[in-house]
Amino acid sequence: MGITKRSFGKSKDGQDVFLYEITNKNQLTLTVSDFGATWVHMLVPDREGNCRDVVLGYDSAEGYYVNPGHFGAVVGRNGNRIGNARVEINGTEYQLPVNDNKNNLHSGPDWYRTRVWDVKEINEEKNSVTFGLFSPDGDQGFPGNFTVTVTYELTEENEVVLHYQGSADADTIVNMTNHSYFNLAGEDAGAEAMLNHLVQIHAPEYTPVLDAEAIPTGEIAPVKGTPMDFTEPKTIGQDVEAEFDQLIFGGGYDHNYALSREKGEVKEAAKAVCKESGIVMEVFTDLPGMQFYIGNFIDHEKGKGGHFYEKRSGFCMETQYYPDACNQENFQSSVLKKGEVYDTVTIYKFSVEA
Repeated sequence: MGITKRSFGKSKDGQDVFLYEITNKNQLTLTVSDFGATWVHMLVPDREGNCRDVVLGYDSAEGYYVNPGHFGAVVGRNGNRIGNARVEINGTEYQLPVNDNKNNLHSGPDWYRTRVWDVKEINEEKNSVTFGLFSPDGDQGFPGNFTVTVTYELTEENEVVLHYQGSADADTIVNMTNHSYFNLAGEDAGAEAMLNHLVQIHAPEYTPVLDAEAIPTGEIAPVKGTPMDFTEPKTIGQDVEAEFDQLIFGGGYDHNYALSREKGEVKEAAKAVCKESGIVMEVFTDLPGMQFYIGNFIDHEKGKGGHFYEKRSGFCMETQYYPDACNQENFQSSVLKKGEVYDTVTIYKFSVEA
């Protein structure tokens, strides 16, 4: 158990950046970086006791400069899409950069993931590292000076706890997430292994999208009787090629699952099991939504060890307020009021089944 620091190369503007390796007594190792507050490695023992890295990524900070799939990224101020790249707050309309068809995706192109975050605390007792960022008024098109911290903690119960806290001096949009891609057979195991994972999502509803631009219709629809239903465990690949408009729009699963209608207590959102390795991952959150995305747009991306990630090499379970919540009357708002505290927790818990 402990935390070690080592070089990870340089940021885009030439600053030295570092990796922080957090290990627990069960031989799990969580590695994160101050470059983007990025989740870089997750070493988990399989049923034979051999450690496998289960998150996709790159070998150095330089690999994360472009990172078209947002591997390991902390996304802010707003994760997911905002329709027409516009939002209205208190009667004032704010135009955001257009970077995904006519919409805004992940608050780009000036990503939080390519900035050097401050290391606010290294807590050996809690086995945690806290990164902080100041986002000035007008940053990414959003109003208000926003200050945020993200804490990664590795517990002795094999939980990776992500704790986001922030506040702003004006009403603004905040909907942060982590965009890590998981493959519990190992980050280099590929699409066939990923599609064989058993997944259960504790969501009776999801938010359908209008078309391939993936902006929600505003409806909250039942999953029952559709290929979107993961209320009982099934392999990711079982229904992914079904002739169903929502799957055709996204090229596979890339949808927000409605865990609840509003933010509440931390509860289990999803579970993934890799029968080959025996590794199990459970996701817990206090947020109302979770984007289940299966890497449909990964395209021959050179990753760790020089090997290439192809389409569907990993899956994401991105906890969130619903996409485009700032523009949808039916969805709990993603507006953070001046002086209020943005405070949310997501937990990824790892275990092994025989």
